[in-house]
Amino acid sequence: MNVNVKKYVIPPISALLFGLLYFYLAVPAINLRAAGFWVMLVLCAAFGLGMRVLLMGGNLKELIAAKLAGEQTGKKGKKPFYYADKTGPSKRTVIITLISVGAVVLILVLAIICSSTRLFRADAYQKMLKVEEADFATDIAELPISQIPIVDRDTASRLGSRKIGEVVELVSQFDVGDYYSQINYKGKPYRVSPLEYAGILKWLANRGEGIPYYVTIDMATQETNLVHLDEGMKYSPSEFFGRDLYRHVRMKYPTRMLDELSFEIDEAGHPYWVMPYYNYSFGIFGGRDVMGIILVDAVTGDTEEYTVGEVPTWIDRVYPADLVLKQANNWGSLVNGYFNSIFAQRNVVVTTDGYNYIANDDDVWLYTGITSVATDESNIGFILINMRTKEAKTYMINGAEEYSAMSSAEGQIQEKGYVATFPILINVADRPTYFISLKDNAGLVKAYAFVSVADYQIVGVADTITGAQAEYVRMLGVDVTPEEPPAETTTVSGTVTAVATAVVEGFSVYYIRIEDAVYTASIEVSDYLPFLAAGDAVTLSVKEDGTVVTLSLTP
Repeated sequence: MNVNVKKYVIPPISALLFGLLYFYLAVPAINLRAAGFWVMLVLCAAFGLGMRVLLMGGNLKELIAAKLAGEQTGKKGKKPFYYADKTGPSKRTVIITLISVGAVVLILVLAIICSSTRLFRADAYQKMLKVEEADFATDIAELPISQIPIVDRDTASRLGSRKIGEVVELVSQFDVGDYYSQINYKGKPYRVSPLEYAGILKWLANRGEGIPYYVTIDMATQETNLVHLDEGMKYSPSEFFGRDLYRHVRMKYPTRMLDELSFEIDEAGHPYWVMPYYNYSFGIFGGRDVMGIILVDAVTGDTEEYTVGEVPTWIDRVYPADLVLKQANNWGSLVNGYFNSIFAQRNVVVTTDGYNYIANDDDVWLYTGITSVATDESNIGFILINMRTKEAKTYMINGAEEYSAMSSAEGQIQEKGYVATFPILINVADRPTYFISLKDNAGLVKAYAFVSVADYQIVGVADTITGAQAEYVRMLGVDVTPEEPPAETTTVSGTVTAVATAVVEGFSVYYIRIEDAVYTASIEVSDYLPFLAAGDAVTLSVKEDGTVVTLSLTP
């Protein structure tokens, strides 16, 4: 083979082919601001150089030595202009070259630093999140007790796994995806997650029909449903080749820098993937922010692009939590400049370690506390950020930090060893209140707690939400309507032969069959109800009409 072909034709072509393969597999954005793009270029160059070394029949060190030797003598005995003699370049040439290259590199580095870092662009970073102070009692409506969300991500995962386990033909082919996005669906908080293929062999067997179900979990009632689709989802991260979600989007939008995706359903229950894309707001790599979304129909693969101001209102998750939390910390810490955030720290505030979500005005808002930069166990307020619009509001209410409230709730029943979940913020009697679920070692919710934000010593704990709220309101000193005396009950023990569930007037009702009798129980009776199965031995306290008042497992 001609030496010039080996040297100048095959290496660049092989590098190009390698780049195309890498692009197909790794799907980086073709964008000068994307790190993945530069990684691809470096790998392509390295691959092309390796091919050249291989084809020329030598190693890299020998080729470089040969190249230098050839340059020193020059073609046809002529010396290159930059060599003073046969031994190498002059010192003056080397110094001038090094200074020139160094100056260019220094200018580029300084341009990136000055245009992108917090040190030089503190004011720009601080203003990326526009925050306004608001009134808690006005903005946050009091929730009916039946709408207080009690399902966190961990519980949702358990409920979803149990639900798919009830369908033998599904559990052998699919898993529940670990998304469990919190959304507002028909005015109520839900967690939703699609099924995914349980490996490539299961994909081969089912790819024609696609993924036929997704899971919905009512966060207030724990009602869990497998929603069947008339036509299966054919685009997801668990697909392969052209139907892989990221590859499908990349081929249509090669320059978009994609962020963390989420799974959502519209008001008709149709599944979609929401893929935010980002850019940099100032400088070269400064002020990363979401600029819009790519909405992908999970069934057909059809895509639509929306800028942040055009996103349909049924979509709840546009901004990733990590991004808005970072911007919230920049807003609080850079208020008086970068050096103040490091040294004097005047008026510097930061967010607390954890966060959660609340539903308000048919939107999902991220909630987290705000505390002074000095480590303490109190908040000076909290911040809510709309996950669709990035609207942000602060409520400057001094009170307990979330982990202090969790410890206070655990301490009320410390003999049981329950572990508190991260709280959600709700309004009880126009007072900011932490609502906390308390779980046992098996991850089952066993009790509930209401803790005052202003005074974490005010705690109401009980086995039911109603009881915990009543105790909390009593401790607040707020007048409440006395509860009706309990009706006479009888005790029934036996083995469950069947369990069914239905939604009656918006509430989950469980129908428990023991021998020939059927008893009804609301979700508030016991958190074990969603896990109750035929064969379980139980003891019930029931009213005359068959309504279950208490339920416990019989050892």
